[in-house]
Amino acid sequence: MERETLAQRLGMAPHVSALLTKAEGLGLRVPEDLEWLATARGLRYYSSPSEVAMVRESPALHGVEDFSNEELALALLSICLPYSQQRIRMGAAMLAAEGNSPADIARLAGRERNERVVHYLARLGEQVEPANPFWSEILAHLPEFDPPEPDLLPHVTRFVAMTGYTRRGSETVMQWIRPQASVVA
Repeated sequence: MERETLAQRLGMAPHVSALLTKAEGLGLRVPEDLEWLATARGLRYYSSPSEVAMVRESPALHGVEDFSNEELALALLSICLPYSQQRIRMGAAMLAAEGNSPADIARLAGRERNERVVHYLARLGEQVEPANPFWSEILAHLPEFDPPEPDLLPHVTRFVAMTGYTRRGSETVMQWIRPQASVVA
């Protein structure tokens, strides 16, 4: 039985993804290859120690000149792929990689027909990081969308690292998960 795609889950029409076609041409043939590339580019949060060690031993297949971090983020968030909370979380983290262009992200989201997903993530990013103009710049380039029904996409807590206790006592501090800047290349 075929797994439900993100497009099906959101009630959207499927299409042929130009980004996934480009990724396939670069040897990134299955969704796990995209996840591996995200790990190789510094997204360690969602990887096991053995995966991180394996990535350290082998160089990234492609640099950002072949497949940009914006493209990688949108490929991970592709509505054409089978629904995977893990992949959506990784795509959201790569969306926030240092140096990404909000205008490029919005343009790619339009081309890939996943503006609704990117809009949802940018709204959450804006809630978590209200002082970060990155999120509002993405939103400025996208059309407005109503939020998806609950449980269609992961909750905000799935995209952040949270504390439960700090030096000041019991409090919740949230930080958007993103790749380690020193490793992203």
